[in-house]
Amino acid sequence: MGIAARELSLYVIRPTLRYLGQNNPDAEALLLGIAASQSSLGSALHDRRGHGLYCIREASHAALWDRYLAQDPDLASLIRGLASQHAFLCSPHLELTVNLRYATAIAWLLIEQQQVIIPAADDLLGMARIWRQAFEPQGRLRDFTHAWNNFVSPLNHVA
Repeated sequence: MGIAARELSLYVIRPTLRYLGQNNPDAEALLLGIAASQSSLGSALHDRRGHGLYCIREASHAALWDRYLAQDPDLASLIRGLASQHAFLCSPHLELTVNLRYATAIAWLLIEQQQVIIPAADDLLGMARIWRQAFEPQGRLRDFTHAWNNFVSPLNHVA
């Protein structure tokens, strides 16, 4: 069983985006859809594809630090502030599994480095294209929309 979409959005994704200076409901929806597609909102936090809620690959995580965050020390410091003090140094990829805010920040930066325009929250195919570009190059757009319809849409409509 995963995390409720509404709670993930309210308590993890939204505050993390705000921490990063991104107060954007469309970005929030995109990250929610990616979490649904990658791990069924946390039902599977580690598999062959990667670590955590967003199934981030170790190579992608390392490349983000080496090629993107290394160019922006202030942003790197902000992201490092989300990580555990000692655990990050011993096992940085484990942070992607155990630290939801850190994983969300890394997922957002994987999107941001693509320099794409974030689609509207109701543009499932637009969000699916970004998911495929940033996370699953071999992914099918219908996999994203299926995950959205199964994990996000029903939970968002609960009163």
